[in-house]
Parts: sequence; C-alpha cells; structure tokens
Amino acid sequence: MSVQPSVQPAARSSVGRAPAREAAVPFVPHVAVDSPRLAGLRATYAPLWERIAAGAVGRELDGELPVEQVAWLKAAGFGAVRVPREHGGEGLSLPEVTQLWIELAAVDSNLPQAFRGHFALVEDRLWQHARGSDQARWFDRFAAGEIAGNAWSEVGATEIGTQRTVLTRLAGGDYRLDGTKYYTTGTIYAEWVDVYALRDEGDEGEGGAGVGGADDFAIAIVDTRRSGVSVVDDWDGFGQRGTGSGTTSFDAVRVPAEDVLAFEERFPHQTALYQLNLLATLAGIGRAALADAVTEVRRRERNYSHANAARVRDDAQVLARIGEIAAAVYAAEAATLRVAEALQAVADSAHGDPERTRRLVEVGEIESSTAQVVVTDLVLRATNDLFDTLGASATARGRALDRHWRNARTVSSHNPRILKARVVGDHLVNGATPPYAWSIGATRRDR
Repeated sequence: MSVQPSVQPAARSSVGRAPAREAAVPFVPHVAVDSPRLAGLRATYAPLWERIAAGAVGRELDGELPVEQVAWLKAAGFGAVRVPREHGGEGLSLPEVTQLWIELAAVDSNLPQAFRGHFALVEDRLWQHARGSDQARWFDRFAAGEIAGNAWSEVGATEIGTQRTVLTRLAGGDYRLDGTKYYTTGTIYAEWVDVYALRDEGDEGEGGAGVGGADDFAIAIVDTRRSGVSVVDDWDGFGQRGTGSGTTSFDAVRVPAEDVLAFEERFPHQTALYQLNLLATLAGIGRAALADAVTEVRRRERNYSHANAARVRDDAQVLARIGEIAAAVYAAEAATLRVAEALQAVADSAHGDPERTRRLVEVGEIESSTAQVVVTDLVLRATNDLFDTLGASATARGRALDRHWRNARTVSSHNPRILKARVVGDHLVNGATPPYAWSIGATRRDR
C-alpha cells in the first residue's frame, strides 16, 4: 500500500497554547452504561485515554494525524471490544461499545470516527457469524489488532445509483478492483478496507471469466497492503482533520472471491450503526466542550466591571450557562445510548423471525434519525455557548477551543439533519419506510 500523509508543518512554539488539559470534569455522578466487564475495561483504558489526551490540542494545531494513537488503540484491543470473548475479544454489547466511543471522543473526537468503518465491518461479521457463516478468520484478525477502513463514497460525476469503482471477474473466480473513493475514513490507519463497488460478471479481465452473469453491487474487503492500493490524506474539511478521510485508489488490485460479498447480504442495521458512531462522536465532543468550559471558568481571573460577581466562577449568569451546556450534553448522550439499545435489539434478532427483524430495523432507523436531529442541535449549541462563559481571549488559536464547534459541525454535516427530520415526519404522518441504504452523487436534471 502506498500511503501519502499530508505534509506536516514545523512544530509550533508552545507560547500562547493552553496549558495541559486537566482531567475531564464529570457532570453526572455515574456513567450512563456500566457493567463489570465495561468497568474493568474502562480502568484498563484510563492511562491510555490520558496519553491520547496529552497531545490532542497539539495535534489539532499542527495538523498531525494520530497515527501513533491509533496504533496504541490497536495494541490495546480496542478494535476487538465487540468481538466474542471466545474469539479473543471482549464481547461488549452495542450500548457498552457506544459508551466507550463517547469517552474516547471526549479525549480526541477524531479517533472513534476513524474506527467507524472498522466497527461496521465487525458488526457485519458478527451478523454473518450468528446466521451460520463462520467468521473465525476475521475475528482472529481483529483480535490481533488489525482494523478496517471505509471506501464507499465517490465524488465528481458519479451519478446516484451508480459506481465507477468496479470489480471485474477474472479467470479462476477472483476479482480485479479498479476505482477511486473519497471520504475513506480510517483507511490510512487500516490493514483492510471495506469497499462498495459495481460487480461486473461479464467476460472482461485476465483471460476472461466468461461468467456472463448480471451485474450487481458488492462489498469487497480489500487488504490495503496489496499492490495497487494507494491512500492519500487529502481531506480538507475544517474539522475532524485527524480522521484520515481522504482518497483511496485501487489500480488492478486482486481480491479473492471469498472476500467479495453481495451488498444485499450486508447486516441490516448498517445505516443506523454508521449514524450511531457519529452520534457518539458528537456526544463526546459535547463532553470535551463542557470539561473545557468548566476548567476555563474555574481559573479565569479577569472579569468585566459590570459582571454579576467579582469572580467569574461566582457569576450567576455564567453558572447558568454552564448548567445549560451540561444539560445539553446529558440529553445528547442519553439519546445516543437509546439508539444503541435499539440496534442491540436488531443484533440480537439474527436467529429470529425475519419480519420481526425488519420491524426492529425500522425502529432503529427512525430512532437514529430522530436522535441525529436533536443531538446535532444540542452539541452545536453547547460548543458555541461555552464562549459565553469566557472573554475574547478564549478565541485565541493556541487554546483551540473552537475545535469543538468545528469538529461537531463537520461530524453533523455527513448526513443532513433536515433530510433526517423529513424522514421521521414522513414516517409518523404517512407510514413511509425510512431509507435503509442511501447514496450521494450527481443528479440528472431536466433543465
């Protein structure tokens, strides 16, 4: 694999930067989801969270990818927390994993999103395993620290309903993958990448397979270490700069037939799971903004002549604003964890009646869409309101307090909330089915 990270600027002086962040201030006396196994895992990860947090602001200011931090998470088994214990993982439920995502996002919001495609592939392997297809080889890879990235979206002239990334059948049954994907979150850190492509079953390719079957859409699980895979960190968004959401190209990459899967067989709650990861990331950003607001207010010495108290930390209006931020974060996390519970119900239905699974998937989709609308508003407001508790000095770039809003705005722009609100309204009023899988691309216009 050819990896081309962005050119890093020279290290900046520490002058003007905020001092090392203090320990996050809890705003509730307990975590929302807890269990003995999660508590043990959280204790194990606590030193790792601190190590990651120590350089988070510096990475933000220097535009540095968290390559080392992802390696730490791999080594600690973070990518295997959902893998069954009998296969070397932790066997956590989706609510438990979501709680970990939130806590990691509060430390560095790039990291849970960088693992978004990985956890989707893990969930798909769990679904297939539960339905009788042995996935031990994948579980072994995940338990060994290997992770997957994501390569689904294309930019430019690709029309909705099509793909220019193509899997071509070769003589012998394997495939050749050619194409370019953007927004390939996490792939720059990953050993594997989950690719959405058009499967050409004609007689093209090496020797010509002569299959002549109908074309369809498929998922290819591609080894990023193979020749022909190139990953470039060219994501230019103003937030979530460390997610590695750039371009991945495939030039005649050979993919074994066993790693090409029919899209229709994908785990049914995938769209809601992708959104759940972003909701957890938003909730964690809210936590981080609250912790920074509390820390900054506690130590602020300067104040305005017309303030309500001599000290900022005693000002009733400032304290009320902190309380409002805390309430917004509390509600955002609660809504996110409710979605996780809905998706766990789907995961638990793998052996059950297909009609029941369909109904549970619909519930999960509507809950995730509903949560997206409100969580986006809550966290964007919280990350903006923290500046009301401080003075103009809080906008100094070295303090990087703006990163919370920029990251939240970037995360919440992935799947427009106005469209999600319409989906929920149409479902409630007209009984319309939510879109279980959707795409983005160029549209045809009559004029």
